[in-house]
Amino acid sequence: MEAITLQDLVQAVKGTLLGNCREEKIRITGTSSDNRTIQEGDVFFAFVGEKADGHRFVKAALEAGAAGAVVSKDPGEYVPGKFYVLVPDTILALGDLARWYRGQFDIPVIGITGSVGKTTTKDMIASVLSEKFETLKTEGNYNNNIGLPRTILGLCHKTQMAVIEMGMNHPGEIDYLVHIAQPETVTITNIGDAHIGILGSKENIFKAKCEIFGGLKDGGLAVMNGDDAYLPRLREDEKKQEEFAFTYVGEGEDCSWRAVDIEESAQQSMSFTAVTPLGTFPVRVPALGHHMIYPALTAAAIGAHYGLTAEEIQAGIAHYVPTKMRMETLHLPENVVLYNDTYNANPQSMMAALRTLSHTEAKRKIAVLGDMGELGESEETLHREVGRYAAGLPLDALVAVGRAAKFIGQEAADGLSGVYCCESKEEAKEVIRKLAGPETAWLFKASRFMAFEELAKYAESLCR
Repeated sequence: MEAITLQDLVQAVKGTLLGNCREEKIRITGTSSDNRTIQEGDVFFAFVGEKADGHRFVKAALEAGAAGAVVSKDPGEYVPGKFYVLVPDTILALGDLARWYRGQFDIPVIGITGSVGKTTTKDMIASVLSEKFETLKTEGNYNNNIGLPRTILGLCHKTQMAVIEMGMNHPGEIDYLVHIAQPETVTITNIGDAHIGILGSKENIFKAKCEIFGGLKDGGLAVMNGDDAYLPRLREDEKKQEEFAFTYVGEGEDCSWRAVDIEESAQQSMSFTAVTPLGTFPVRVPALGHHMIYPALTAAAIGAHYGLTAEEIQAGIAHYVPTKMRMETLHLPENVVLYNDTYNANPQSMMAALRTLSHTEAKRKIAVLGDMGELGESEETLHREVGRYAAGLPLDALVAVGRAAKFIGQEAADGLSGVYCCESKEEAKEVIRKLAGPETAWLFKASRFMAFEELAKYAESLCR
């Protein structure tokens, strides 16, 4: 974060200064909501959550070196030489500061949302743009009303591009985030079942994701998945077609950026031929799965929009590094391959991961799958859908772990002989221990609340 003044902060958050500190020489160089990680020059935001009230830690943050604090409660007593800015809501104030700070930089921002593959697409776009530009990107999965502002506050005078991920599980969230990020290019990866238990239908999910257009600059570029069931409908939206420039990526012949001759049988990468406005050229993606064509083509289209050559795009895709626990691939002794895809899960990503496992060259293929969350009344139906898909694949065993995952196991048993339904991770560990052996490909995947990395690490320890 570039240094800002106390006056800048007060105006940005529309706050009221408390106490006697009014020094014009104060320079704020960072933000924090954790008194344990305070750096000199930080402003401490006292967030109020369900389990903790940050106002309890204001004094500790100031003693640790914070220049001041943004609060929603008047502490009554003030540490000498430290400022206090009173606002109605400290989380919204962080967003206000980020929105103001974004306006200080005349650089392109690329905004990303979608049901599946946001983080992968963000990492891929950043990898391509980094071939030519100093690029800031969302770290990990910090894509909400706290994480996105913090990413924006990471802009500095060296930044030439920013790639910003936007997540949501309620209507209105994308609209809030996109007006902070103010992108000139956006992409929606797809419309799936993630959060359907909250939003009620895919139609509602589609509408919520399309909130991203509310903050896109006039004439901005929109890169869409042309193979998705919902996104091509935007071609019929005359208002959006007039306001923005659309391009579509995928396998369909009506896509401007197409993947043909897709090869996904390699052990550490997949490849395809890209048919594009820049010409036709080969692409190697250092990750597995047919679904990787979409982030690669999206990154290619955006890279070309900002002047990258085909050669630079190829290099950027080849330099892609996945975020941890996002189809992270481990090659272990005795020809064991372990896919750690435990960060999160929904029906579409679960089936994509199973497809990748099925294409892996290994004598045995074992999937260890857990519950998927936020599916509401569709929970049983969608878990069974995944199970039916698994039943048609050449898998040697499937271990279903959890209350809802049992429905995956029940359906998978119609096509697979080695199906194990476990109520707990401890029970699953016993099954994994018995199944462990050489020349095996493993897939571990579940929603975040299952903390499935525990099982992935257990299997890894057995195989080392």
